[in-house]
Amino acid sequence: MDTYTLFLLAESKYPGCTRLAEIMEDLSHDSVNRFLLRERYEPKDLFNEVKGYINLIDGTLSGDDTVIDKPHSNPKLTELLGYIYSGRHHRIVKVIQLITLYYTDLSGKSVPVNYRIYNKQEGQTKNDYFREMITEVLEWGLKPKAITTDAWYSSLKNLKFFKNKELEFLTGIAKNRLCSVDGKNYTQVQNLEIPDNGKMRASKKVWTSESISEKFQNEIPRYYIMYVPDKDALFLITLAKFQELHSIHWGIE
Repeated sequence: MDTYTLFLLAESKYPGCTRLAEIMEDLSHDSVNRFLLRERYEPKDLFNEVKGYINLIDGTLSGDDTVIDKPHSNPKLTELLGYIYSGRHHRIVKVIQLITLYYTDLSGKSVPVNYRIYNKQEGQTKNDYFREMITEVLEWGLKPKAITTDAWYSSLKNLKFFKNKELEFLTGIAKNRLCSVDGKNYTQVQNLEIPDNGKMRASKKVWTSESISEKFQNEIPRYYIMYVPDKDALFLITLAKFQELHSIHWGIE
């Protein structure tokens, strides 16, 4: 397993049985193929492999998805292959979609702790997978303090899920996301007069406390929600805390 993992990390262009057999003289194509057919590793195997290297308490979970381009694969022969619009290629492309949970402990060590390969046949969305993955790592013994995501995973259902798990969170949100400062009058977040420090409080009935921050990159504003479960801990929502969590999240980006 270690040999095959190192091979996949090193060989990004031709990661096949034949190529590995060419590199490793004592391995044949058939032995590698039998290994792949025989072994059935699950997400919990990944967690068990990495848990001894990290502090399981009070770290930060980060969630994101990525795509693995498969331009030459045949959908009739390749499982889990799907079609999505690619912002990088600016067209519809063939890909395998991977959703990953990434954990950063208090010492700064970061490792993947759970994953899903998107399978349309299972009838679940990426958000369904995401909540399922978080539930699993909590059951496996991980005790994170916070979670970070991009705007794709900032649905109200997900935010309520984070809240019910008593997790602090930082999530990106779309500029047209509705919010309210006074709890009554709602407007798109892009219409709020956010102060120069990039932080203001906005409230909703569902939240104990909520903050919306704005960060500029190439003069384009980006919007975020920060949340802490304890209303007496509102002082913890600072620009410095935002920058800390945002920096951690870039580890998975």
